[in-house]
Amino acid sequence: MQHSIRRFFGFLVACCVSLAALAQDFPSRPVTLIVPWLPGGSTDLHLRKFAEIGGRYLGQPIIVENRAGGGGMLGPGNMARIAKPDGYTIAQLPMGAFRIPHMQVVEWDPLRDFTYIIGVTGYTFGIVVKSDSPFKTFRDVIEYAKANPGKMSYASTGIGTSPHLLMEEVGIKTGVDFLHVPFKANADATQALMGGHVMAQSDATGWAKFVDSGANRLLVTFGNVRTKRWPSVPTAKELGMGVVSTSPYGIVGPRGINGGVVKVMHDAFRKTIEDPEHMKMLDQLDQEPWYQSSEDYAKYARETFRGERVLIERLGLLSK
Repeated sequence: MQHSIRRFFGFLVACCVSLAALAQDFPSRPVTLIVPWLPGGSTDLHLRKFAEIGGRYLGQPIIVENRAGGGGMLGPGNMARIAKPDGYTIAQLPMGAFRIPHMQVVEWDPLRDFTYIIGVTGYTFGIVVKSDSPFKTFRDVIEYAKANPGKMSYASTGIGTSPHLLMEEVGIKTGVDFLHVPFKANADATQALMGGHVMAQSDATGWAKFVDSGANRLLVTFGNVRTKRWPSVPTAKELGMGVVSTSPYGIVGPRGINGGVVKVMHDAFRKTIEDPEHMKMLDQLDQEPWYQSSEDYAKYARETFRGERVLIERLGLLSK
């Protein structure tokens, strides 16, 4: 009996030593970061800079791979199903992870199938129109939508994304029906707006350069307070609509990554978040840092998944 116990504890010690060695050797080759949006949008711009800086702290290059679709969940969902849990494939996890499973059947579980590594930042969302649009204020948009039910068209980055659902909330609170036109990513939605195929665009700050150049007009933002970059633009909260959204996101891997490997990535990425060059990029995008430890990010995921069901149900989008 004692011999069996000694063998068992010997096995446990060997496993611990093996796992520690695995973490010590990580990373020994480049890491792939899946960005689940097309190139050119605010998330892509941010995460390319994040990968560039993060690679320095990690000691290996981080290669960005764009896999757009599914409201931002095609890339992370595929990673969860097929990637090895070795830390060499990671992904941005958008808010859709906690919403889409309530709206449709998916092949991944947001709580079971991801390893939560670190929370990073959130968005500034806004509604833009072309500079020659007759809509001068967001109130003009609401009044037009009231007078023309279902004809006020707007582009978003997909069904179930924050740009879509915040407009659904605005519609409920103002009693209007918008015409939602979903796209894969910011670039597609922007092209639709600039080409005159939709009347407005709901998105994060991928539209910033067009607003700053005068090609587009920013009508409203959805933070708690006005932005530093566009202080003359009111928030939806100010306008009495009570809709606030920042849609925080972070970095995850497939389920089962060794805890030591997670710590290596977490520690490197925390330094990345705090790096002055990264903070400058966030400032350019009008985004705030949102650091969450691995444990806190996993807790946030559990709480948010439950909370988002309430939102989806209130909007009448709950899967039957």
